[in-house]
Amino acid sequence: MRLLMSIALLALTVAPAAAQHQHGKPGSTPEAFTATPAFAPDGTLWVVRPTGDRIVVQRSTDVGKTFAAPVTVTPDPMNLDWGPDARARIVVDPRGQLVVTFGTFQDTHFNGRAYFARSSDGTSFTQPRPLTTDTTSQRFEVAGVDPAGRVFASWLDKRNVAKARAAGRAYPGAALAYAWEDGDAGFGGASIALDNTCECCRLGLAFAGAGRPAVVFRNIFPGSVRDHGVITFRDPATQGPVRRVSVDDWKIEACPHHGPALAIASDGSYHVAWFTDGTARKGLFYARADSGDAPYSQPRPLSAANRQPARPYLMANGSALHLVWKEFDGDKVAVRWQVSHDSGKQWSPPRTVAETADASDHPLLVADRQRTYLSWLTRNEGFRLIPLGDQP
Repeated sequence: MRLLMSIALLALTVAPAAAQHQHGKPGSTPEAFTATPAFAPDGTLWVVRPTGDRIVVQRSTDVGKTFAAPVTVTPDPMNLDWGPDARARIVVDPRGQLVVTFGTFQDTHFNGRAYFARSSDGTSFTQPRPLTTDTTSQRFEVAGVDPAGRVFASWLDKRNVAKARAAGRAYPGAALAYAWEDGDAGFGGASIALDNTCECCRLGLAFAGAGRPAVVFRNIFPGSVRDHGVITFRDPATQGPVRRVSVDDWKIEACPHHGPALAIASDGSYHVAWFTDGTARKGLFYARADSGDAPYSQPRPLSAANRQPARPYLMANGSALHLVWKEFDGDKVAVRWQVSHDSGKQWSPPRTVAETADASDHPLLVADRQRTYLSWLTRNEGFRLIPLGDQP
């Protein structure tokens, strides 16, 4: 059974950059239109998505050709976060247990709450619980499983905004917060890794080793410049310094709603793709670093600005490094793909691997033990899982 779309997209995903900076009012627009995949160790494909005011998961045992009936994660209606960079996510640990994370709106001021639910087999889930006991605001949660099998979560958190305002101090943006799964019971206490990050862009997550998550985020540098930085943890409780990816000089007192992507290759090299509308450069770009401590290369543009490139995603799988993004030619949205086999030093020519003439989710990448796939949900075609080869 193909995953079918029954809801409209919040905004066209190739909207001009200026439009992406604007908020809407919670409840004034259609529900979110997203689908996020994950493979289990046994090869089962899991997909999580919102349907109206609930979150559901579906499983496929034939690599996305057919799906079982949806299983509800959220038994009660919830005011789900429909922001352009928000989505429910799913991770599967080495034991095959599922963790689903998602966000809600608490009010009409874009204060959110991040939740998680667990399942041992995908047939039923625990009651959704907040990732943190703090009730101020959390949004854009991301989760992943480190090489030791432990689940890590990070999100944008406004608890320190409230404290600063109470003390009469300014506090731009939000904080980058994190927590580790605490056994099967839930997540342990939340910690703040960094204050004053941009408050409304998705995070990118990868692992430099066991207990060493790396997070890429849109930071607020001096002068309200919203460029990208990467933090790599030295150990589960100690974050390293912010490594700036590029000096784009995007000075803006607003929310781009257009987050970055991160991958760490098997040789330890870092790879970042992002969108900017800065004075130094505009459009979609990619850069690499030999390690988490090394400087990033000169940014490489991924497409011409008049094709509205957007929503990049990176994945390292074995010796291959995959990169996808979206473009718009005036009639159709296309997902473009490149692959590298030398840690991002050289790339294959861009190739179109999927198209649609209507609304679509962000393009995502997912991998099993055999290969890497493009995961894409579109209004006209439904959910597609498209295998990507080692060569275009």
